[in-house]
Amino acid sequence: MRRFTLGIFVAFALGGAVFLSRSTGYQSSPKQVAEGFQIQVEEKNPFTGLKPNAAPEQFQFAIISDRTGGHRPGVFSKAVQQINLLQPEFVMSVGDLIEGSQDPKVNREQWNEFNSYTSQFQMPFFYVTGNHDAANPALSAVWKEKYGRKSYHFTYKNCLFITLNTNDENGEDPKVASSFRKERIGKEQLERVAGAIKDNPNVQHTFVFLHHPIWAAKDTKANGWDGIEELLGDRATTIFCGHIHTFRKFVRKGRNLYQLATTGGGSSMRGVEYGEFDQVAWVTVKKDGPVISHINLDGIYKEDLSPFESTETGREEAVPKELTRVYGTASLLGKPAEGLLAVFTEIPADAKTRPYSGNARTSMKGTFEVYANRGAPGLKPGKYKVHFVPAPSLVVDPNKKAVENPIPERFRSGATTPLVIDVPKGDGSSFTFNLE
Repeated sequence: MRRFTLGIFVAFALGGAVFLSRSTGYQSSPKQVAEGFQIQVEEKNPFTGLKPNAAPEQFQFAIISDRTGGHRPGVFSKAVQQINLLQPEFVMSVGDLIEGSQDPKVNREQWNEFNSYTSQFQMPFFYVTGNHDAANPALSAVWKEKYGRKSYHFTYKNCLFITLNTNDENGEDPKVASSFRKERIGKEQLERVAGAIKDNPNVQHTFVFLHHPIWAAKDTKANGWDGIEELLGDRATTIFCGHIHTFRKFVRKGRNLYQLATTGGGSSMRGVEYGEFDQVAWVTVKKDGPVISHINLDGIYKEDLSPFESTETGREEAVPKELTRVYGTASLLGKPAEGLLAVFTEIPADAKTRPYSGNARTSMKGTFEVYANRGAPGLKPGKYKVHFVPAPSLVVDPNKKAVENPIPERFRSGATTPLVIDVPKGDGSSFTFNLE
């Protein structure tokens, strides 16, 4: 009797389970595998597709920029931690990694400090020389002592990576060889690049890294850039540099050339509109070419939003004391002068003194505030000439139609401008300019 009663209970329980499963609409079915996903695929699905954004040839790398010219405390060392969160496969650079000195002992100390940060990278880091790193005999000797060659190349996943030394001391002119200061690429370096290109004729893409934007110089034949472009021919190439501490994108002979902002280097930090921000460039290489983005370091946080820790000190550049904040408005032909760059050039009492200068981009309302180049807001008290030019575009493309300069001719240069102002001592001074 008990067995019969137990049998009825089990049958009832099983029947109830079947009824409940049918009533809820649940139907167990085997998972389907598509492009690595294991998921149930039905006639209608809550996803857009099952093809992942991945391929055997695809990879990502990061690029850091200048850390010199009065590097700001805590920026680069935090950038290392932030890049580790992004997890690229490796990290490139564009030079100016230490402040540099005429004293080999100081240079070794600065490299030891810098390497204490790069040793924290969870991926390989590739050095590129800048003028602060190797542009005098003392710097050059320490670079060779620590890193050997100043230009080199490598391949990764069918891409060619070329690094260049734009303070090339190897040349025919002994004055250039002794000074290291002329921005150039010498004959021997061009021959090494030629060999790298010859040995890698069928790569998917070529990347070039150098410090100075020497393609923007007046004589690109003399500085070796024409030779680089000739060697590159028509191969797909993307180029990165630093040095100026402001972002620009150049389009030249069908190629994109990026002048990166800073990764802790001296900057007024006025924002993306000026091209003044701390960044890493982020490159995703795909079969049909690289995808480039620029990441503002102010927007990278830890998973729990806890602060990054750093003991990295900075080096402040000499800034005149008692600067006066200078701001105001400008109008052009009776309307707010939007998108102009106001340039303030000191008229020094002594002709031998290098004039102080500053600039400001005008807003939609024609308002502006003046900053010194890579410096603090304000100007030294004194007399200044003021002229205006169209604010430089962040993209320099000769194929784009040139926009007519709307500024009356007499306001376009310091030599002809009638605008002369006196900047007094004090907290701030306002000026109004009418360009008629």
